[in-house]
Amino acid sequence: MQSALYVSLSAQVALEKRLETIANNMANMKTAAFRADAVKFETAMSRAAESPVAFATSGENYISRKPGAATPTGNMLDVAVAGRSWLAFMGPAGQVYTRDGRMKINLNGELQNVNGFPIADAGGAPIIVDPDAGPLTISRDGTITQRGNQVGVLGLFDIPTDAKLQRFGNSGVIPDRPAVPVLDFVNTGVEQGYVESSNVDALTELTQMITVSRAFQGVSSLIENSEGTMQNAIRTLGEPTKV
Repeated sequence: MQSALYVSLSAQVALEKRLETIANNMANMKTAAFRADAVKFETAMSRAAESPVAFATSGENYISRKPGAATPTGNMLDVAVAGRSWLAFMGPAGQVYTRDGRMKINLNGELQNVNGFPIADAGGAPIIVDPDAGPLTISRDGTITQRGNQVGVLGLFDIPTDAKLQRFGNSGVIPDRPAVPVLDFVNTGVEQGYVESSNVDALTELTQMITVSRAFQGVSSLIENSEGTMQNAIRTLGEPTKV
């Protein structure tokens, strides 16, 4: 009886965490290049009781790498990444990777992302262009030209598939394993004049929110029933025996 109560409580903790990730995903449906959060649940075995009992863990968040749709903007300082590679910018504590290719040029000619962090080339160095030399042309391999002259190259990087990603802001990630520069642009590259949308599927998230909410309510009812059963048993066993 107590095991059922504890298992139900562990399920509530797991479902609550799933609801939090769904709410965060839906709040960022319009955030450029946002990567949805998902939760991986595992089973924890306990032998505290007479027989083994399976509990749901609270869950481990991971960031989905599914690409979002590329949306045309007409802005020549916007790029979307085709394939599964990442752009990079220089964050406060090192290189950060992103699929958000919205850029700007500051007064010194430094190419920056929309939050003012320097965009990195393949070697991790900032990219400097001439702010007075006209529009930039960016080819598929990231080569940047002005008036026919090459002035820089956007860095494109592959992050190992087994690397864990830590979120930086809304659209940046920091992997726990080194990313490597892309050298083959057959299956990856950039598209100028496009921005990648969030990969959140609103209908899927809404359906999951309804499902999880109903499951949470079901577990709550189970807990109430378990508590009622336990109280009845205590009252019954606690009654004095009539002679």
